[in-house]
Amino acid sequence: MAQTFLGSLGYTTLDATKLSGSLPAISGASLTGISAGKVLQVQHTKDTGYHSVNSDSFVTVLEVTITPSSSSNSILVIGSPHIGKNTNNTTVIERCFRVVGGSDVATQVISDISAKDGGTGQNMIGGSSFQWYDSPSTTSAITYQYRIASYGDNDVVFFNLYNAGGSYSSQITAMEISAWHTQT
Repeated sequence: MAQTFLGSLGYTTLDATKLSGSLPAISGASLTGISAGKVLQVQHTKDTGYHSVNSDSFVTVLEVTITPSSSSNSILVIGSPHIGKNTNNTTVIERCFRVVGGSDVATQVISDISAKDGGTGQNMIGGSSFQWYDSPSTTSAITYQYRIASYGDNDVVFFNLYNAGGSYSSQITAMEISAWHTQT
């Protein structure tokens, strides 16, 4: 009955008792010519410092620096900042900037409305998070900067706000990922 059912689905069935010989052996060592997607280095920053921002201009509150070994490699940036807002219905605007040689060369938009709740009370959003799979095409040192601003400069936004005796930390990690390529 199983053979009839499988056959009706288009599968071919084999009688293993009538097979002879052996399959060729294969190992990972014989799979040459391809190199891909390996993590080459990891750089990490943990920050427990408190910052308040009362401006609609971006302020760097967390950063990590990495120097790629090849311009064809990618960088995976992962961040987990702790943010919040004060009153007056403001929100936290979040960005991650790629900085090379002291100049902003790329921006990853994270959010324009973090901690928006429609109210005027203090709102500790807690942990935000972001990822950026970047292809910077350089072997120069790259600093990835997480920056925040207050929407419309309405009121204070916070980074690692110590509230009621608690403490918070924010972290950012940059990983260099090798490019996919074949070896000849």
